[in-house]
Amino acid sequence: MIEAFTSGFWQVLAWPAFGYLLLGIGIGFWVGLLPGIGGLATLALMLPFSYTIKTPIEAFCFLLGMLAVTGTTGDLTSILFGIPGESSSAALILDGYPMSKKGEAGRALGAAIMSSLIGATIGALTLAISIPIMRPLVLLFGSPELFIITIMGITFIGTLAGASLIKGLLAGGIGLMLAAIGVDPQTGSLRYTFGSLYLWDGLDVTPVVVGMFAIPEIIDLAVRGTAISQAPKEKLKGVMEGVKDTFRHFWLVVRCSLIGVYFGVLPVLGANVAQWIAYGHAARSLKDKSRAGKGAVEGVLGPGAANNSTRGGDLIPTIAFGIPGSASMALLLGALLIVGLQPGPEMLKSRLDVTFAMVWILIISNIIVAGISFLILNHLAALTFIRGSLLIPFLLVLVFIGSFTANNSIYDLVVTLIFGTLGYLMLLNGWPRPPLVLGLILGKIGENYLWISTAAYGAKWLAFPSVLILIAITISIVAYPTIKERRGRAKYDRPEDAV
Repeated sequence: MIEAFTSGFWQVLAWPAFGYLLLGIGIGFWVGLLPGIGGLATLALMLPFSYTIKTPIEAFCFLLGMLAVTGTTGDLTSILFGIPGESSSAALILDGYPMSKKGEAGRALGAAIMSSLIGATIGALTLAISIPIMRPLVLLFGSPELFIITIMGITFIGTLAGASLIKGLLAGGIGLMLAAIGVDPQTGSLRYTFGSLYLWDGLDVTPVVVGMFAIPEIIDLAVRGTAISQAPKEKLKGVMEGVKDTFRHFWLVVRCSLIGVYFGVLPVLGANVAQWIAYGHAARSLKDKSRAGKGAVEGVLGPGAANNSTRGGDLIPTIAFGIPGSASMALLLGALLIVGLQPGPEMLKSRLDVTFAMVWILIISNIIVAGISFLILNHLAALTFIRGSLLIPFLLVLVFIGSFTANNSIYDLVVTLIFGTLGYLMLLNGWPRPPLVLGLILGKIGENYLWISTAAYGAKWLAFPSVLILIAITISIVAYPTIKERRGRAKYDRPEDAV
């Protein structure tokens, strides 16, 4: 294994493999910055080129190198403009964009880049050491447990996304209702499509996320009539402070990285879910919970680490068992077959050097993109000082390009405008937006797990010990903030405290 680990490293650095890696990184860097295009769509476009590449390691230097860096550069767009460059970067808007408005863009960017690098490294190293031992963990949870985990995820973020617990849970419930739009996967009947063929496939996450988070911020920018940053214009400062924040909260970064790895391993969930769970964990770790969503650097570190560590987690079931953990891994699984590799025992025995080369590709590509990002941060951050009237047309173009390229449908633009309006109304009335988005993401996944559980076990799965434990954890997540608040009120209301 040591020999294969070393061999994988030198094969990645050899020419032309390293040239393919740089090319993939260059494409992934700009794809991540442009909202809506996404690493998945670009990977699909680039996949045919793997036919012409001679060796498997060269092919994966190009494809995996490109995919590995989109999360990091997507974070930069989320922080600077409040527009997610990648759907897996949406959670960074909650605290990263407020930091930009306060003139702390440098600190937020430094924290995001460094936490992304650490998260990617932890994900890659986890891939390297855990393939032999991950099978029992992957098989530990069946469809009943995964269904409860989806509900737990919505509940968890719902209790942390705003001052009102009821509003948070209701927003998550609305997201679940929106996830029901489309064709019923079990019966084939149409639900809430209103005669529209577009709605048969349900609502796509990309136009919803872009509308919910980007449009309200653009409206706010237009109303204020100022630049994004409300601080005096000066040279970008605080980047090293953000890097130091990463190490001040190092164990938070590690925990959120492991959250990303685990959700990468679990089928279907991936970075879109991991970022919100990591954000919820980061918000819960705050001593002053009121800082969440107002520019807390922890809210940048958590999802920044998680959405990059999921790449390593995604690769574990893909390589070890031939079970892709996400849509992007399904395409990489196709690439494995194209270059003549068979996932499973072959990847873990006769082609172990290719497996370890993937580890090095994840690490090296993220080191390179972190270095590039630090070099151009001043130029990127300077955009936050441009007058809003000049910047808004550019941002709107990005928003609509990002929405349209999700499915190349004009209806996606309509969805973006509808959810942009809804997001602005929610913002004005103090309703949290993350639970709604997470409910939409997890709704279809949870419904499938519910049907599979019911078909396989009837109602018996509700009595499984693992399910009961997860239900108890979910209830405690909801009950704890309420009990804590009531105890605080009771303590304050006692006469001796009043005196």
